[in-house]
Amino acid sequence: MGLPFFTRAVLGFPTAVTIRESMWSDALSPVRWLVRGTLFLWHATVNLAVALVLLGPWGQRTVLWGRPLSEWALTLWSNGTCRLFGIVPRWSGQLADGPVLVVSNHLSWADIQLMHCVGPVSFVAKAEIGDWPVFGFLADRGGTIYHKRGCHDSASSVFGQVLAHLEGGGRVAVFPEGGVLPGSHVHRFHARMFKVAQETQCAIQPAMVRYLRDHRRDDDAGFRDGEPFIPNLVRMMGRRSVVADLQFLEPFEPEGLPRKQLAARAEAAVREAYEAPVALDGEPSVA
Repeated sequence: MGLPFFTRAVLGFPTAVTIRESMWSDALSPVRWLVRGTLFLWHATVNLAVALVLLGPWGQRTVLWGRPLSEWALTLWSNGTCRLFGIVPRWSGQLADGPVLVVSNHLSWADIQLMHCVGPVSFVAKAEIGDWPVFGFLADRGGTIYHKRGCHDSASSVFGQVLAHLEGGGRVAVFPEGGVLPGSHVHRFHARMFKVAQETQCAIQPAMVRYLRDHRRDDDAGFRDGEPFIPNLVRMMGRRSVVADLQFLEPFEPEGLPRKQLAARAEAAVREAYEAPVALDGEPSVA
């Protein structure tokens, strides 16, 4: 059976024959793996332990510069995580105050970390994320609402949790495309994701994320077709840095519109921002 079979079939890693083609981006990849990997070990132990303490009741009660310590802990840890995987967060627009349903396109596991760099948001995510090392544990503490795909009972439970969170004045983010899908474009937004906005009459805020390098979109920054989570982490850690462009777009009210119209309006706003030209400094162009 041997190690190559084990790494491919059990861990999801490519074999030794294909590792250079699939994960080795340039001559500096080994250096990045060494430096970033060493720093990530510290980040995932010492920094994470501090963050988890601050995410507890004491951190939620203690306010610093107008924000609870728990929010600072989440945003700083998420920012550090992005940078250790070569992702430089950059955002524009204003994340709306709750109650608000944030709807975004979805390219990578880093999308959640990126949005947490700005502020606390409870995500609706696939149940598998709860099993991811380090990230799943922090997702639990960050208030992630897990959905088991194909399970009717899970869908009902998720809807109830999202409804309660919005009625309590919170922010909830969903990915209406239904997951990370193949292709480098904005996919159709599913109308069922907008039912909770109709029920609560909360604001809907579209958000757009794209990854930029050399003044254009870097479509290789997300998951490749069929790429598992751990190999993606390793590949990202060895790549040159990219700019993560997160744009919070103008919120709008449901106003009694059908779900399909709400989905189409949000999808159009996200697609327009995603396809907009990129300025020479890596910032989104205003032209």
